[in-house]
Amino acid sequence: MPMKRTITIISTLVVLMTLVLVVSIDAQPDNRAKSSAEASAKQEARRQRRAERLAAFEKYTDSLVMSRHFRFMPQTMQQLPAGMMRNLANPHYEVTLMGGEVDVCIPFLKGYVPPYYPVVFNYVLPMVEDYYAEQTNDGWNVTFRTTLFSATDYTFSFEIYSHYGGAMLTISSPFYNSVQYSGNIMGI
Repeated sequence: MPMKRTITIISTLVVLMTLVLVVSIDAQPDNRAKSSAEASAKQEARRQRRAERLAAFEKYTDSLVMSRHFRFMPQTMQQLPAGMMRNLANPHYEVTLMGGEVDVCIPFLKGYVPPYYPVVFNYVLPMVEDYYAEQTNDGWNVTFRTTLFSATDYTFSFEIYSHYGGAMLTISSPFYNSVQYSGNIMGI
């Protein structure tokens, strides 16, 4: 009898251990599924927050252009059509629109053929002519003309990319090659 009892106890223990093992193995996929669902929810929440931040940035950029109060900070300049690309490290170069007034402090290369001579446009323009802002798929095109207190007309053409955060400025004149600047805009 004691031998039968021992075998019964051992058999019962083996069956219980097998059930515990089966239950724990079945529970693991549930934990993995739960962890995977939590990770997916966190990823979706991060994607949603990023999308909200991108939309807020676009709205902010659009509001700057529509208010006509923004600052263009150039990072590079290139004389068109195929001049050398120059990095602009001077933090004081900028074109600032303040309603109807424009503050210009930006380098420019004069001349059609070498040797070109560099100048810095450093003017406060109380008014400009033919100001035009048009919304595009990528952002805005803003254009205006000025003489910069000289006999030459200069056209300032901005391509502002609301979604990407960058901007291009092209300054053209009938007497000199155009100069193109890449940079970004920010609030004043």
